[in-house]
Amino acid sequence: MKKIVGTTLALLFAAHVPLALAQATPATPATPAASAAPGTNCEAKAVDKKGKALAGAARASFIKKCEADHERAAGCEAKAVGKDGKPLSGAAKSSFMKKCAAGR
Repeated sequence: MKKIVGTTLALLFAAHVPLALAQATPATPATPAASAAPGTNCEAKAVDKKGKALAGAARASFIKKCEADHERAAGCEAKAVGKDGKPLSGAAKSSFMKKCAAGR
């Protein structure tokens, strides 16, 4: 019985992944900010621990937090520049992004 349930879930997941990816990728982004499209990616991630889609207040709260996190990350990405004006990379960028996302 566990194998049947596992197989069924795997097939359902495999069927929905291409659909989620098709919805998450915009056809022609107008601006860099629009290319992030936080709503579509966050809506695809709005599932509980059991894999069921969130609904109601839980879904609204999750999407609101997810979009805020995406906006904060985008702001941090723009600020990740070294003293010489070049974009940070490697460990320096990772450290900067972690601190920026934490709000320090």
